[in-house]
Amino acid sequence: MSSSEQRPATEHSHPVDPGRVAAARARLISHDDAQRLTALLRMLADPTRARIIYALDTVEELCVGDLALALQSSMDATGYGLRMLRSAGLVTTRRAGRVIYYRLAADFPEPLREHCLRRLIELTHRTDP
Repeated sequence: MSSSEQRPATEHSHPVDPGRVAAARARLISHDDAQRLTALLRMLADPTRARIIYALDTVEELCVGDLALALQSSMDATGYGLRMLRSAGLVTTRRAGRVIYYRLAADFPEPLREHCLRRLIELTHRTDP
């Protein structure tokens, strides 16, 4: 086998720890779940959408115009971000007359907002020693 060819996953030139391999396999998510997770992370990777999530987490609900003002963004960009988040099931709406208010979905995971996202942002502010 040439160095440019990849070896099958079952073939290794180093010792294998069967116990750790089995433990890793037992905890792996399925390929389908990995696809769904990466699609969700791509959804959150947009700066406008990430800021929408934080704004809605802070004040519970806003209409698109007020949200655009809060983000200092255009209504088009804000509206598009909201549509994307809504299609992903992360944002829901409430109508009051002609005004539509947006809020985080009821099942949006609080630990994701409170711990994971904020902690990841903190990590980006660190500099290497």
